Amino acid sequence: MADDKEAPKGQPVIIKKYANRRLYNTATSSYVTLDHLSQMVQDNVDFVVYDAKTGEDITRSVLTQIIVEEEAKGGQSLLPINFLRQLISFYGDNMKFLVPKYLEHMMEAFSSNQEKLRSTMQDAMGKFLPFGNLEEMGKQNMALFEQAMRMWSPFQQGGGEKPAAPGPAPAPRASEGENLDRLKNQIDELKAQVDSLTRRK
Repeated sequence: MADDKEAPKGQPVIIKKYANRRLYNTATSSYVTLDHLSQMVQDNVDFVVYDAKTGEDITRSVLTQIIVEEEAKGGQSLLPINFLRQLISFYGDNMKFLVPKYLEHMMEAFSSNQEKLRSTMQDAMGKFLPFGNLEEMGKQNMALFEQAMRMWSPFQQGGGEKPAAPGPAPAPRASEGENLDRLKNQIDELKAQVDSLTRRK
């Protein structure tokens, strides 16, 4: 996105929209898409959009179109249905002139506290999740699973494997009592590992 910032310092990037609905970035001399403009917003790159023929400022309608496109993507919805209904109802209300300033103020307040909110949520998640970190928890679960499979493997040998080459006679098989004792020891070992992992932060 460095090229988008080649506009004069303090001046927004000029985007022109042509009759064929193509968007042209005058700062980079290239055509762009709504996805590109969406990324510019996320990168805090200011821009305005003008109708190439009339010179009319159509930034509002283009930003609205970006929102519509994002809302249509699976898992991207941010606007609750009740909010949309209430917002539509204000268009015919005599108090509608208050809505833009109110929404702008609320979004500015939310943005200014965004990092604090993110940190608070992470701390809260850490209290509910024993490992505090989802990725680390996944790794620990996989390690426990692999350990459990290794523990059970002595009782499943021989299935689907190629016949062993001739060699010394195999050692006598363990008795049922010895197998049970071995299994008990392995379960105790696994339980101890689980207890040790859950005590970690």
